[in-house]
Amino acid sequence: MAITVSIDLGYEFEVKAKFAEVFDLLSDVPTSASHFPKVDQLVDLGGGAYRWEMAKIGIASIHLQTIYASQYVSNKAKGSVVWTPVQGEGNALVSGSWAIKDNKKSTHLTLLVQGELTVPLPGLMKRVVAPLVESEFEKMTEQYITNLTQRFGGEA
Repeated sequence: MAITVSIDLGYEFEVKAKFAEVFDLLSDVPTSASHFPKVDQLVDLGGGAYRWEMAKIGIASIHLQTIYASQYVSNKAKGSVVWTPVQGEGNALVSGSWAIKDNKKSTHLTLLVQGELTVPLPGLMKRVVAPLVESEFEKMTEQYITNLTQRFGGEA
């Protein structure tokens, strides 16, 4: 038996760095991933696809590890970095996008992330596990944004 936990996050913020610097970092998946907390390993699968192996999280005797792969496509003219799930890799499907807008003296960013994590636990555990997984993913994403904001010289 397994349960599925859905994640749907959206963030908007503005940083002091120039568009080109922001786009270059966010479109370079290993560099961008280096700012994301609790990444055990990022594996280059080739062709713009990467497998993310996250650190285990847990409470009591329940320990969960999220592993997923996404295909990344960057478009500097559109100011976008988009990722879509790679089927058959790990226990989650994650998609999302960066929208990067040049405001001349700053760069406006919109981050959208959707995910589905499937964990091998009884259905009765969903009430306990789902909030834990959602909270942990939200905290990690917010730390990622904080790390990027610091890297880009702070919020504008």
